[in-house]
Amino acid sequence: MTEQNEWSWCPRQARRDLLKFLLSSPLLGTAMAHDEVDALIAEITNPRRATNVMQFQDVARLKLTPEMYNFIADGSDDMKTLRANRAAFDAIEIRARRLIDVSEIDTTIEIFGQQMKTPIILAPVGAQGQMHPDGELASARAAKSRQHVMIASTMTSYSVGQIGAEAPGLTWFQLYPMPDRSVTQQLLAKADAAGARVVVVTIDGPTLGNRESQKAFFRRATGSSRSRLGNMEGIEGKFRVGDPSLTWDYIAWLRDNTDKPIVLKGIVTREDARLCLKYGVDGLVISNHGGRQEESNRGTLESLPEIVAVVDGRFPVLIDGGFRRGTDMLKALALGANAICIGRAYIWGLAAFGQEGVERVLDLLTVELMRIMKYTGTTSIAEIGRSHVQAKDWPAAIGPD
Repeated sequence: MTEQNEWSWCPRQARRDLLKFLLSSPLLGTAMAHDEVDALIAEITNPRRATNVMQFQDVARLKLTPEMYNFIADGSDDMKTLRANRAAFDAIEIRARRLIDVSEIDTTIEIFGQQMKTPIILAPVGAQGQMHPDGELASARAAKSRQHVMIASTMTSYSVGQIGAEAPGLTWFQLYPMPDRSVTQQLLAKADAAGARVVVVTIDGPTLGNRESQKAFFRRATGSSRSRLGNMEGIEGKFRVGDPSLTWDYIAWLRDNTDKPIVLKGIVTREDARLCLKYGVDGLVISNHGGRQEESNRGTLESLPEIVAVVDGRFPVLIDGGFRRGTDMLKALALGANAICIGRAYIWGLAAFGQEGVERVLDLLTVELMRIMKYTGTTSIAEIGRSHVQAKDWPAAIGPD
């Protein structure tokens, strides 16, 4: 009988699941045998071989340093909110329709007068230079080649000017409020010079989320793990992300300092949606920072219906949090979202294969969205509505019209 290694008993899928568990563990991931790591990478040697977005995470996990992988993958506290983002999709079923002409599918949308090829937007993610040498420039090139909007983070490795040059007309700017308002004014000026069309203000950071495994890694990380901050180069003043004293009066100050549409990122309740209307913002992003801030144990998709009901079409409602499939996107669109922001999904593609990886992620999600639109008999994004989904455990009011 031929000698077998310790993995030979394990069926292929079970083996992959076990590998994923081991590789995601800060304690065990580094103990993987090199031949097992190489075998898993060999399964996807180029982005075109990937058949779904999740496979890019497998490759990224093996290519990134442990601290940088956990920087992206980590969530707050016990990561219940991070998992809740994904679990929320399982609570919604899709209602398929038959005998409808779906030979032509139109995924275009319009937000703030800007035509978009699909409702898929690249969410702001910082430190992309640590994921791939080309960082945000690779993501921006992918956004341009596939005609998707990219929201450039305050914390990017490259400046918003460099990013905007790679994706002209497709760049928005994400702003972290800071106690030193002069720093914010300089950042807004940079975004304006870069041609950023919208300012997306992240408001869920009165303090930093308790990301425990990230802390464990960065305690022993070297200076080489520190990312360049392209937007902060040449900035005068005190740089500190987050302002615990921030109130709704900040909106009026922003109005005095930018003529761009103002979108608040981090709204998760009807109460704050009403305040968005009261204070005259131009849009919002339903977001819990990918489960990286407060440990609410509530997925963003669960927040969507109550916020859509309050906004009632008066401005665009965007959403992020755990989107990995075209079916995920259809569910959010059916519940009233105007567009979907993806974060980790395209970052895994970037870390795995650079620009080509991001492009493949965008292609996969677009094709999946178009496929499920055909099954629901919807030929345009505007046709997707409540009648195309029903809830398993949520209130009946969320179900079909």
